[in-house]
Amino acid sequence: MASVHVERLDHLGLIACMMKEVGLISMIDARLIPDEQEEITPGEAVAGMILNGLGFANRPLSLTPQFFTNKPLDLLFRPGVRAEMFNRFKLGRTLDEVHAYGCDLLFSELALAICIQESIAQRFHHLDTTSFSLSGDYAPERDEHAIRITHGYSKDHRPDLKQAVLELLVSQDGGVPLVSKSWDGNTSDTQIFKARAEALMAAFARSPTPRYLVADAKLYTEDTAATLAQLGFITRIPGTLKLVSQVITQALQWDRWSRLDEMTRYYGLELCHYGMAQRWLVVLSQAAMERAEAHINKAQQREWAAIEKQLLHLHAKRFATPEAAQAALTALSKAWRYHQLAGVELIDHKRYACKGRPTPTSPLKAIEWQIHAQVRPAQEVIKAHKQQSACFVIGTNIPARHVSDAEVIRAYKAQSSVENYQPCNLLKIHPWVSVSA
Repeated sequence: MASVHVERLDHLGLIACMMKEVGLISMIDARLIPDEQEEITPGEAVAGMILNGLGFANRPLSLTPQFFTNKPLDLLFRPGVRAEMFNRFKLGRTLDEVHAYGCDLLFSELALAICIQESIAQRFHHLDTTSFSLSGDYAPERDEHAIRITHGYSKDHRPDLKQAVLELLVSQDGGVPLVSKSWDGNTSDTQIFKARAEALMAAFARSPTPRYLVADAKLYTEDTAATLAQLGFITRIPGTLKLVSQVITQALQWDRWSRLDEMTRYYGLELCHYGMAQRWLVVLSQAAMERAEAHINKAQQREWAAIEKQLLHLHAKRFATPEAAQAALTALSKAWRYHQLAGVELIDHKRYACKGRPTPTSPLKAIEWQIHAQVRPAQEVIKAHKQQSACFVIGTNIPARHVSDAEVIRAYKAQSSVENYQPCNLLKIHPWVSVSA
């Protein structure tokens, strides 16, 4: 009776086909020279680990041969490749070669080569970071080139776990990763962005076509200004700067908006900040207005609930003079952001020296004053807060003749869409991608 051998291709065929189409294996072999005595090349070993990671989650790397036992290796790689060739010794030697060559360097060289080969536009580069949490103790054997798995600001909202930080620079065209680097778990975004901006200065200077860096507000600080002045950048200006609030107020008062589309308007101005000539664009969109309205409406409701409690206690108090009662109310109202006084009533309460029902001749001991206040929403203030919150400022030092206002806004808005496709988000989806100590 003939035996039947079943092999499963599944989704791995698509990945293997793509790696062959871009020539990933040959690119790696050109940098990690194959040993003639080895049965598979370093490029094939790396491709095997990629396929293993996409289908053998939460399993040790040493079990890779078990993963390939029922896979059509002649289709995924080439005829003659067997599962036992992907043993832990071969994979370990390959990882050592990658480490010796430089993981970040190899990643960047492969990404750049593929982008050139596939004609991927590299005009705009988007920079961002993410963190991924890890459990257990991590004690590297050597301090050299080792990142520290430690506590830091957790973007996963898991401050109880240690973490590492991953930096990625991706192309706007397709969100292709161009640069990847791991950092200590407590490294701030500002420090990472400053180091990357300095590293990109030389790369952008050698580029035959202009390249521009796009990042969020952590890129724009006084410490990074000297470096940014030598780059073409597009970033959101931090709302903590007093000048940002002034610029937004000016845009709202002058009401000279340009229309980007049916949902977005912007106001542009040129200024000098941190010693750089820049173009700032105040952006107001319908979506941002809706978010601001929802946020401020909730804040208004919370404030009204607090005011009701304050007035309940205030109305029950008696004061020695009308001025004291008015001062107590004024002290409370100073903290109100979204409400204002609609009316005030002072009620006097006479106290007599003798007991019982007072007569016209009863001596007056003292007069106590009670205050009653009516409060209403400050509609004009609320409207101004909503408009102010719905606006944000994008800054750039790129001349308008090179990148128009509309291109600046679209390039920055692409930052959020690119983040959704960054491989750093895959780290959160696939827990088998981790940092080994």
